[in-house]
Amino acid sequence: MRSSYSEKDVVLLLKDITGLVKPQPTKEREKLIQSGKHYSEMLPIEYVPTDRYMEIYEEALEIYSRPVAQAVGRLSDKVMKSRGADVVLVSLARAGIPIGILIKRYLKFKYDVDVPHYSISIIRDRGIDHNAMDFLLKNYRAGQLLFVDGWIGKGAILRELGKCIAEYKGVSPEIAVAADPANVTELCGTHEDILIPSSCLNSTVSGLVSRTFLRSDIIGEDDFHGAVFYEELQDADLSYGFIEAVEREFTLSPEVRETEVDGQGIDEVREIADRYHIENINFIKPGIGETTRVLLRRVPFLVLIDERYKDSRELSHLVRLAKEKQVPTAYYPLRHYKCCGIIKKIGDV
Repeated sequence: MRSSYSEKDVVLLLKDITGLVKPQPTKEREKLIQSGKHYSEMLPIEYVPTDRYMEIYEEALEIYSRPVAQAVGRLSDKVMKSRGADVVLVSLARAGIPIGILIKRYLKFKYDVDVPHYSISIIRDRGIDHNAMDFLLKNYRAGQLLFVDGWIGKGAILRELGKCIAEYKGVSPEIAVAADPANVTELCGTHEDILIPSSCLNSTVSGLVSRTFLRSDIIGEDDFHGAVFYEELQDADLSYGFIEAVEREFTLSPEVRETEVDGQGIDEVREIADRYHIENINFIKPGIGETTRVLLRRVPFLVLIDERYKDSRELSHLVRLAKEKQVPTAYYPLRHYKCCGIIKKIGDV
């Protein structure tokens, strides 16, 4: 699969379906998704950021590169301690790719080890790419594989992975993430809901690659899951700008401000569902990364912001996006997260 990343940083085990799928407008996709069509069978028209939004992204990158670098460093130390130098990073496309590259580079920076890094697709309710897994297991031992993602929202992909991996003896279902505000894994850089600037944009900070795609008329039985390469966006590509900004902040002894919160994020999600009479908790997307995705790719009903972060620069890109898309915001006492996005019901779209 083509991308704007070097194969020295990551090899994408994906089928290039560029030109085979027509992207659909957000509202059209939302209606189809809520009518029962699976999100992986469609691709969105990618959000084109306004100049003001890009200013906010650049500001976020300047401010939060260091906290992300510290989280990546701490995570990488945990990876080295638990897995050692023969680990094989397997990032989950696409949000996991930049974090996988950063872990790979940190392990080289601190331990002078060069570990393999691949990226494969996993899709909620559809599972992991079994052809990609077969490829990896032909080339590496099961115990070497370590899955990587950017962050954990509710933990849906962690649960999906647990179901999928059960058939692969010796493969661990744990995921290494930079941030786990859901409090469901210890293999994380931090439990704080930190802003990972790559979450603010789509393909232009993810190697110009789309989210992954799975539909039987295009993806055959022997194919990897698919993705599109947005060659036309090369002039707007910021993928290595993000990687290098974080890499410049690497330190040999990362310090992370840790937060201790009782319980798990899913408990808080259920409370929000009760408060706003939401039957399907998949409509609730907690955390900075997930809320950003809702604003970029879905049709939001409401954005909740923790009262303690009312004027936080960390959430300024969300406030800007909500304003541009005319999505109301409300202040709400959150414990695990700094914000939460709620998707509109189909009747309201």
